[in-house]
This record gives sequence, structure tokens and C-alpha cells, in this order.
Amino acid sequence: MKSSDLIAAFLLEALEEQDGALELQRNELAQRFNVVPSQINYVISSRFTPERGYIIESRRGGGGYIRIQRVRSDKRTHIMHVVNAVGKSINAFHADLFLKNMMDYGHLTAGEVRLIRSALSESALSSIPPELRDYVRADLFKNMLISVMTE
Repeated sequence: MKSSDLIAAFLLEALEEQDGALELQRNELAQRFNVVPSQINYVISSRFTPERGYIIESRRGGGGYIRIQRVRSDKRTHIMHVVNAVGKSINAFHADLFLKNMMDYGHLTAGEVRLIRSALSESALSSIPPELRDYVRADLFKNMLISVMTE
């Protein structure tokens, strides 16, 4: 198992033990796994993203820390978290990560996910100039989620 996988597994287990919220020192964790602190940054930035249902807070420096919090909420709160996390643009890959996460949490049905994926696909947006598609996709995505949330 690679060190990244070991670190991620450790963090997931610690999150479960700490009821979904964890605060740790980057340097201490790096020493524990005998890696450089940037390896810890990599694992956190690639595996504990908003698309996967996490909020990360980080402070650098000597007393720096990393706080990881799993977003556990009702459907309405989770969808609003996603709407706020999307921003002004989103590509199809990241939209799909959000959709998978919301379905895994039971906040969207498989049918809703299929419908939203279809509306956000490159083929559905093919008449939009390529440089504008991610902006249009973000607007569509947020509006569709808000519509699903109010049902």
C-alpha cells in the first residue's frame, strides 16, 4: 500500500472515531508516516475535497494545523453546501463527483443523478461556445439542485 493510501486510511479512521471532525498538526502527521509535509497536503487536497463532502481549514506556520470536517447533514443543507462550493464555473468531471457524493449520502436518487448528468454533459452543451460551457454548466447545476432541494 502506498504512503498516500495509508495516510488517507488513517485520516478516514480518525474522522470516524472523532465523529466526522478532526484537527491535526501537519508536521506531526508527516513524522508519523515518515513523509514530507507536502505529502500530507497532497493527500488532503486530493482526497478530502468539497466534492467528496469535506470542509478543510488550514493554517500554515510553526503552530499550523489542518482541520477536516465531514459534511453530514440533511438533504437541504448538503445541497446548499454544494451550491455554495460550485462557484461560477464547474467542469463535467467535478460536477459528477458532487453528484456521486450526493447520491452516496442518499440526497439524490439515481434517476435524478442521470437527469442532471445528461443536462450537464458536453453533448447537451455543444451549442454553447467551449470557453463558456463551464459557466453555463455551473448555473444549470446550481439551479437544478435548488429545484431538487425544494421538492
